[in-house]
Amino acid sequence: MTRLPEEIALAEAIAAIAPSGVRIGCRMIRDGDEAHLLPGEAHSIPARRPVMRRASGAARWIARGLLADIGFNDFAILRAPSGAPVWPDGIIGSLAHDDDMAVAAVAPIGDIASLGIDVEPAQPLPDDILALVTTPADRTDAADRHLAGRILFAAKEAVYKAVYPLDREVLGYEDITVDLNAGQATTKTGRKTRLVYCAAPRVVVLAFIDGDGVWGRRDYSAALRRHEFLAERGNR
Repeated sequence: MTRLPEEIALAEAIAAIAPSGVRIGCRMIRDGDEAHLLPGEAHSIPARRPVMRRASGAARWIARGLLADIGFNDFAILRAPSGAPVWPDGIIGSLAHDDDMAVAAVAPIGDIASLGIDVEPAQPLPDDILALVTTPADRTDAADRHLAGRILFAAKEAVYKAVYPLDREVLGYEDITVDLNAGQATTKTGRKTRLVYCAAPRVVVLAFIDGDGVWGRRDYSAALRRHEFLAERGNR
């Protein structure tokens, strides 16, 4: 498969922000990507619109490749009744897509207890959506002011995906406080997540929760430095 320039650029950007042990991949959604759904996956996904099935096929194609890298070959990623993907025992993962790009992230459960990912176009968030997403406690000064709303939106989506498997509680945007300056978020239940993101060529936010292991300060600081470099590069 020939990789498109935007796929290559985004793959480099997300690889630069990924914490140790987390595998992330991306794919431009193509006509026919619904054919990448395995039979069990296709049966578990109720969406009938071709555009949605193409996006699901692209995201699962990425995720199966990431799982194969750690020894889970041809694993069917079914859709649970809650809508969340079902991962192999001992693995946590997340899928996301916008209209054109799909992303996936997987990691062994250990140093990281849970994670969530979201992808958005690198465009300002419409004002009406921004008003629904933002709370007075959110801090976005560290982000490019044109993309701060979009990054905030993606962060809250990613946080919800990371937190729901642990707490099984439905959260609204108002229930999640994001501090992009500190690279973290807190839910109304007190659950804390870390955040890393890139802003070009697309906005991708990864939210993750520490597990029983200790993720070293050196790794976290390095990821933050890489994120700052990529954010600066995206502003040029």
